[in-house]
Amino acid sequence: MADSLYLSLWFRDFEIDDMLPHALAVMRQFPFSANAPGISEVAVHPVNWIEPTILEQRFNPGIRPEEAVLIAADLLHDDYAYAFEAFWDLWKFDHASGKWLLQPSAVQFLVHGSEFDEGATEQEGNIQVDFGLDSPFLQEALQLTIETEQRVRANVQMLVEFTSKVEKNAGIGTRLLWSESDENFAQKLISRLQKVH
Repeated sequence: MADSLYLSLWFRDFEIDDMLPHALAVMRQFPFSANAPGISEVAVHPVNWIEPTILEQRFNPGIRPEEAVLIAADLLHDDYAYAFEAFWDLWKFDHASGKWLLQPSAVQFLVHGSEFDEGATEQEGNIQVDFGLDSPFLQEALQLTIETEQRVRANVQMLVEFTSKVEKNAGIGTRLLWSESDENFAQKLISRLQKVH
């Protein structure tokens, strides 16, 4: 069953003036989609996720991460969260054509102020990357053929490379790749890929 997949990042220093520079450092490591490059949406959420946004802007074509951060910088508060949407290219199986296609998939970068949603930053990270459903990385609904395994491995490689770049270049203290059901994603992946042999 498909599960939401996240990467939570904690930084040693995450004062109000550090929030957006850290977000920019993370977004600079991201492999943007060739067909949908840049940041496609910026949203600012006050207090918690229930409150209406105080800023929501969509961009087509997408804008550079530096521009997106500047838009959010005018509304800097420690009880706000900042959402930046982007796309990367993942392999997906198109049932209509029966072929694998490299398609843009949405990712959200969620930057939590220290006071946002009663300190959600402790559980969810100073910055949380929401990859959406884990199905592109597991393809559990498909029979596991050699080609399916290759596409799954290519998608997982994108995930691993991005996580490694963030760890090396974005100044994080701690990171955690996790799924909403708390199932171990690495174990699910290993179990899935073992079925091809």
